[in-house]
Amino acid sequence: MELTWRKSSRSSAQTNASCVEIARLPHGSAVRDSKNPTAGILTFPAAHWQDFLSAARSRA
Repeated sequence: MELTWRKSSRSSAQTNASCVEIARLPHGSAVRDSKNPTAGILTFPAAHWQDFLSAARSRA
């Protein structure tokens, strides 16, 4: 399965900025380091990813 990666709209436009990228999976999300995309990915079930997003938004 080929993943379509995207960065947050809040990520810096600088080339060396520290960012993560996310890709949607059929039942969750995948996350990787944009500066080192071949280092590996983390995957999260949809419910866990939604819990993370809710917690992150409540702290913003």
